[in-house]
This record gives sequence, C-alpha cells and structure tokens, in this order.
Amino acid sequence: MRILMVAARCHPFMGGIETHIQEVGPRLVARGHTVDVLTTDPSGEWPAKEMVRGMSVRRVPAWPKHRDLYVAPGIFTAISRGTWDLIHFQGYGTFVVPIGLLATLRRGLPFVLTFHSGGHSSRLRNAVRGTQHALLRPLISRAAQLIGVSEFEADFFSARMGVPRESFVVIPNGAAMPPPRSSVIVDPSLIVSSGRLERYKGHHQTIAAMPDLIRRVPDARLHIAGAGPYEGALRSLVESLGLEKRVTIAAIPGSERQKLADLLASAGLFVLFSEYEAHPVAVMEALSLRRPVLVSDTSGLGELAAKGLCRAIPLDAGPKEMATAMADELEARRQVPDLALPDWDDCAQALSEVYDDVVNSRLVSRAAPRGTPRPRSETGTQCS
Repeated sequence: MRILMVAARCHPFMGGIETHIQEVGPRLVARGHTVDVLTTDPSGEWPAKEMVRGMSVRRVPAWPKHRDLYVAPGIFTAISRGTWDLIHFQGYGTFVVPIGLLATLRRGLPFVLTFHSGGHSSRLRNAVRGTQHALLRPLISRAAQLIGVSEFEADFFSARMGVPRESFVVIPNGAAMPPPRSSVIVDPSLIVSSGRLERYKGHHQTIAAMPDLIRRVPDARLHIAGAGPYEGALRSLVESLGLEKRVTIAAIPGSERQKLADLLASAGLFVLFSEYEAHPVAVMEALSLRRPVLVSDTSGLGELAAKGLCRAIPLDAGPKEMATAMADELEARRQVPDLALPDWDDCAQALSEVYDDVVNSRLVSRAAPRGTPRPRSETGTQCS
C-alpha cells in the first residue's frame, strides 16, 4: 500500500508528531508499505527531497518563517499531482491541514487524521480554537477514520467538533528509548523536564518552585531539555531567582537519542507541569526508563495518572505545593516497576490495520452495485 503522511513538521525537528512519524514510518515500511512524507520547511535550509529510513520525504516552502502557522500552498499542489492509496494527516493545528484536506477531497482520496493535539502559549490562538474547530468540522467529518492518541483526546474532539465518538479509534504513542549506558547512575537530586520551550508547557512553574524545593532538598537541581520561543523568558527567570548554578536549560537534538536516554535515566524525578497534553511522548519516554513522573492533573496527563503510571497534582498548584510534591517524590526514591507500556511496534501495527480496513472498505464500496449500503468500518484497534 502506498501511504502519504502529511505534517507541518518532521525530523530533524523535535516534537511529538515528529517523533511519531520517525518511529512508525520505518516500521510501516518494514511491513511492506511505501511511505511518503509531505511536510514544510519555512527556513529553506533542508533538502526539498530525501530518503529518511526508507521513507521518501518531500519538503515544500512555508510562511511565515518564525511562526507556526505554516501557510504552504505547495501542499495542495503536491497532493493534487501524486498517487497514493491513502493519506494520513498527522496533526490538525496549522494551515497545512485545511490546505491538504481540500486537495485530498478534490482528488477523492481516502484519508485518516490523527489529532496529536497540544496546547499553545498564544492567547489569540487559544481564543480562536473554537472557530477553528467549527471551520474544520465539515472537512474532518469526511475522514475514513479519525484517530486519537488517548481516550481523552478522542472524547474531547468528538464533543468539540460534534463528530460521533464511534468515528474515532484510539492509538497511543509508543514508549521507547535506547537503554542507558552502563555508566549512568541515578542522581537522587536531579529533576528533568523535557519538551518545547513554550509558556503552556509549565517549565517556568518548575523554576519558580526551585527556591522552596532547595530549602527542603539542598542539593536539588533542574535540567530543562528543550528549545523554543520561551527560552529567553525562562533564562531571565532563572537569573532573577539566582538559580544559575541550579538550573540548566539545554536542548538535545532529536538525532541524539542516546544522550537523551542517559539524561532521563539519571533523573531522580521527571516532571511536566503542562496545561495541555494529549498523550505526551516525553512522559512516555521517561516511564519507559522507569523514572518516577510528576505531572499536572489535566488533559491526557490526568489520564496517565488515573492509570497509575504517574502522580498528578492540581493544575493550579502554586510554587510551594509544587516544591512539596517534588520533594516528596525525590525523598521517596520510588522504584518504578517494569510497566506494560504501549510501544511503537504496537502503534505501527494498529495503524497498518486501520489503513487496511479503510482501503478494503473502499474497494468493497466501489465493487458493490449501486444502491447497496456501504459496510461500516468496525476498526477498533488500540495500542494499550
């Protein structure tokens, strides 16, 4: 089967969607599928075409360069001219999606869409989300299959967009990291938080809690692994609190998975006090290395806590409450069991089954005499 994955960004950029494509794409190729990736390059610095782990990646120009709106007319042109059995839209939050959907519907090609939803730091963007959902609904409702990465996400978009819940299937992201090097040992005073440096990710709250935490855990240190537009504000906060020797802010390139695995494995605690996460890859990576995890009780993070995979504190917790929770976790030195987590092989297999169901249903529909009711899909595969 020839599959086109469409996403605003892909490797070498870092993020949940980028990791998802980089993990499941080659696994689908290994299962005999042909996987093409259509994405954008606002910088103009990356190859327009290249092969990446068996996937053919094509990048088209996008504007503006330093925003995440990604207006990319080349997406429409590429889809209009290509030939695929199925198109998989990865993510929904940029102009890439409506442009691509219009081209797909014009061609009459079957498509599926995984929401991969996340928060945003812009008040304006958050304010217009309701309008965005309403405008996308007529396009998204024509998907052969909608995919949520968590039960929370499927329930949320079913209600928000007025699409029946049975139109969704849940396929969580995988949890996989390279084994840490044998020289890596756990530092019981080290806290790690990873993810894009955006305000909604809550890194600033972790920093703000550090003075109270240090009073109880004198050797406590924080490493924030990430890059993004909020970096300057975070560094200013660190300086204003006199935490230059306690807080490190340094991104780890997506290609250096071993380095990230070693950092995570050395942490006494992993935290993510984000306002919104559908099914955070960063948390799953920490859990796969058997690190205790502390999160905000919201969205998909709360779902993970409800399953007993991590501990959650209230979303509106202040610095003192956060510091107390982090200190409790560090001092407990909990031994995290070898959890049965979804992995990327499961995820790729579930997607392959969805693709087969969609394409086979389309073939049956085309072969049926006029007036014959089209059979409804009964796909319900879950990676859990």
